[in-house]
This record gives sequence, C-alpha cells and structure tokens, in this order.
Amino acid sequence: MRRCRGAEIRTPDLSDPNGARYQAAPHPERGKGSDNRLVASRDEIVAFANELLDVQSFPEYGTPGLQVVGADEVGKLACGVSSSKELFERASAAGAELVIVHHGMFWRNEPVWIDRRQRGRLETLFAADISLLAYHLALDAHPEIGNNALLADALGVEVECPFAEVGQGGVLREGAGINDVVERIREVAGGRAPLVCPYGPERIESAAICSGGAARELIRAAHEGYDLYLTGEPSEPALQTARELGIHFVAAGHDATERLGVQALSRRLAEQFGLEWEFIPVANPV
Repeated sequence: MRRCRGAEIRTPDLSDPNGARYQAAPHPERGKGSDNRLVASRDEIVAFANELLDVQSFPEYGTPGLQVVGADEVGKLACGVSSSKELFERASAAGAELVIVHHGMFWRNEPVWIDRRQRGRLETLFAADISLLAYHLALDAHPEIGNNALLADALGVEVECPFAEVGQGGVLREGAGINDVVERIREVAGGRAPLVCPYGPERIESAAICSGGAARELIRAAHEGYDLYLTGEPSEPALQTARELGIHFVAAGHDATERLGVQALSRRLAEQFGLEWEFIPVANPV
C-alpha cells in the first residue's frame, strides 16, 4: 500500500518533444526590436521564471536562474536540455537572445576555473550577446511544467503526491502490462528503447517517476509500494534490486526524460511575454 493520496495534476500536451519552432500570440503592449519582433526585458523574464519555479525552495548543485548575462532585450527564446557549445551555436544561428537549459554551466562539484570547455561556451554566448538561464531541481519538481509531472501526464499516470523530493508518484489511469507501459515510455522518450528490468507485478497499477540520474531512488519506490519506477540513467545494482524487491525498473535516458520541462517553461514564458521560442535537441545517447 502506497503512503500518499492527493489530487490529480493535469498538464497540457507538448506537440513535439523532438524539436520545433513556436510563436506565441502577440502582446501589443510589448516593444519591438530593430527586426520588428516583439521584445521583452531579460530581467523581467528571469524574475517571472524564478518566481514561477520557486527556486529558493530547492538546495541546488548549481546556481539556478541567470548564469550568463547577454542582451537586455529578448525577442526569441531557445531551449535545450544541457549546456554545450553546439547548443549555443545553434541558438545563435536561430536568432535567440536567451537560452534556457536544465543543466547549466556552473556546478558546485566541478572545478571553479574556466577551462577550454567553459571558455568555448562562454565565447559563443558572448559573441552572440546571448543570456543563459538554467533551472535544475526546481524544474524537475514543478507540479505543472516540471519534467516529472509532464512525464506522468504523458504516460497516463494520475499524480497522487511528490516522490523523492522532486519526482512524482501515482496510479495509472488504466492498468497495463509491462510491454504496453514500456512502449508508452519509448514514445515519450522520442523513440528510444529504454533499459528494462521487468521484475514487478504482471499488471502495473502504480508508478514513481524521477527523471535524469535518480536510479538510487529505486529502493524507495519499492518500499513505498510502487509497481514500476522510471528514471533516466541506470545504475549497476538496479537489476538485482528490482528482482529482489519485485518492482519494474525502467531507465529511458537522462537526456530523453528531461526534454519536456525546458519546453514547457519556454512556452509559458513565450506566452507571458509574447515571444517566439524554439527547442533545440542535441543528440545524446545517455
């Protein structure tokens, strides 16, 4: 028996998890840039996003919010899962003034000096006058536009309560066998076949979800009575843990399970400020 009960959280669909361009309805009150696009203040966008995601509530591995300062005015947002020179180059080519990522450039467990990798990324951002905005745990945890809430909704899981601080747990709207659930996960993950350790019950009625690198929470999911646990990356003990605790373990990819949140946030910001936005997928098998 699981330990939580609560209200269902429903979220809107995202039309294309693998990359698309979108334009929100125009906001007549917004100014226009030199190319006649509607523009908004970078600082207003940052303040709105910080409040929306309640960033102060999450102790972070890296500084949330604005990490690199670029243009004061923004006409187009670009988003991707992780900071990289490739992402920033493609955002520049797309005409974006602000890039939103889930995995930012600066982490407390990395060296605090600018190596060749960081220098190349910063040079790309500076040359294009692009700002970088990063949200990690806060974007995992958000009950509407967070990675885990969106995964749950896409997989037909009615959320009952948070799981493992930033994840979500709940019941399937329609119980199903492992093959059917894995096929749903594959579709949500952009066609990528997930790694599966199928040791749970024949009929899956409940699932816990924690995107990215959270294989360590498999034991908690089993102890809390879930039939299936979904994360991004596997860990070596997962197979035997799943077998011995009688739970299905599915790892669908770190990148693949964290594409929805940045898109939902970008769309929300674009709608709020009347801006264009674009998701830029960077190939990553992890």
